[in-house]
Amino acid sequence: MHLEARRAQILDAARSCFARHGYEGATVRRLEQAAGLSRGTIFHHFRDKESLFLALAEQDAAQMAAVVAEHGLVQVMRDLLDGGPAETVSWLGTRLEVSRRLRTDPAFRAGWNQHSAPLVVATRERLQRQLDAGVLREDVPLDVVAAYLELVFEGLISHLAKGLPTDHFGAVLDLVESGLRR
Repeated sequence: MHLEARRAQILDAARSCFARHGYEGATVRRLEQAAGLSRGTIFHHFRDKESLFLALAEQDAAQMAAVVAEHGLVQVMRDLLDGGPAETVSWLGTRLEVSRRLRTDPAFRAGWNQHSAPLVVATRERLQRQLDAGVLREDVPLDVVAAYLELVFEGLISHLAKGLPTDHFGAVLDLVESGLRR
């Protein structure tokens, strides 16, 4: 159990460090300071900085997949809007680094696709259950609905990253949901 607690401590500190400094700026020294641990301790749990970052991204994807499975991707977006400044900045920082690295790093992209699969699967399964239950509109293919939700999600992330106001975003998400219902 001690190993799990130490790993969680490292992940929490790394999330804060990556959010504050970005991937490149989160040096090993800064990671040590944030965690209050030595480099040896940190890298006993994680092979390198890349694997530490991927572990964070995988953790986020798993948490989002659990919410998606139960409540849908729009709920993930609502949670992001309602999470409060500290939680939003921390998660958003990691997510923005993922987006940047997906665009610029082919090796990272390959690894990320494996780690993000649970979120994709959860979204598709949730949409299929909604379709089977007669809740989701039938005139739009499921793949198009999934792509639409992904686009809205990425747009929300971009909007938050720019620090723009989100005053009406609850109503926007209501509109997204009502547009997909039967």
